[in-house]
Amino acid sequence: MSSKRIHVLIVLGTRPEAIKLAPVFRELARCRDQFKTRVCITAQHRHLLEPILRWFRIPVHYDLDVMRPNQELCGLTALILERFHAVVEAQRPDVVMVQGDTTTVMAASLAAFYHRVPVGHVEAGLRTLDRYSPFPEEINRRLASQLATLHFAPTNWSRNNLLKEGIPPQRIIVTGNTVVDALLETRDRVLRHPPAIPQLRGFKLEGRKLIVVTAHRRENFGPGLKSICQGILRLASEREDIEIVFPVHPNPNVRAIVQPLLGSNSRIRLIDPLDYPQFVWLLSQAYLALSDSGGIQEEMPSLGRPALVMRENTERPEGVKAGVCKLVGTSAEVIFNTVTELLDNQKAYTHFGRHSNPFGDGQAAKKIVAALQSIRSKP
Repeated sequence: MSSKRIHVLIVLGTRPEAIKLAPVFRELARCRDQFKTRVCITAQHRHLLEPILRWFRIPVHYDLDVMRPNQELCGLTALILERFHAVVEAQRPDVVMVQGDTTTVMAASLAAFYHRVPVGHVEAGLRTLDRYSPFPEEINRRLASQLATLHFAPTNWSRNNLLKEGIPPQRIIVTGNTVVDALLETRDRVLRHPPAIPQLRGFKLEGRKLIVVTAHRRENFGPGLKSICQGILRLASEREDIEIVFPVHPNPNVRAIVQPLLGSNSRIRLIDPLDYPQFVWLLSQAYLALSDSGGIQEEMPSLGRPALVMRENTERPEGVKAGVCKLVGTSAEVIFNTVTELLDNQKAYTHFGRHSNPFGDGQAAKKIVAALQSIRSKP
């Protein structure tokens, strides 16, 4: 291998990308004699992204500043493609690292491909096989797989998806999911020093069980989200043994439904999104989570708690198969009945905690960086 350091350009746009790429950045930084690492943000969700960058001490070298009010996907894609093209052209990295399924991932991978720069795709190979669910994430992932050179698959199931699509096996590395690396580090820190959460000042469970809710998926906007809220409202109205905390996504399509339906119930706390350490602490206190998020399907099993997935399908079926997650869809009745069973049936509840986490052991970043050492620096 050339003595020249390998130039790695990490690009990210959203909070989940930052959380899941933070362990990779940290591991690359520990190997600074072998790697020159730079970070580019598109800032798809700037106010959610920046606290993560601070928590994990990730520097920003390039800021594309792409977000505009009420931005359509076409305009967002074009802006990322144009602005990231300029960064790649100027920097000529040896590899561009992306994570997951966002518009940032798809557009940045395409820009790197246009420059013949290898792409490393973290969390590669997840599939629902429904091109419109999640939307547009399913297609973003598939396109990234066609553009990437190295595919860091979290599980054997995701590896097999890539093999079925013709990806050469030597380009696929099964690593586990980096979200487990980030979660375990953060959990240990927040349990030693619990973070202040001003929005929950005075909040006490007093023997009740905490249910944490998140909902933000584009395909659930409208009737799906309304049904979710109706199920949550029924739980809060009929169960005196629970408290519900719902960090509400800033998207106006979410807030316009959640606030009117749930805002007046005293057993439901609607709060602004929490910083990552605050949220990890909240999850560590939860009896269960109701969510349409991808990351929570991986995080709750690491904490030994049930994750009820408010979607019709999931690109992470390993959790369902392992018995640590359960699909409940958006039906108010199904949500109510499933949560009620887990509240009343201890055997059903402990079933979730008996299974190991299929998404990794906290060593994913080390495996990814070891694979990146195979990238040769340019002369």
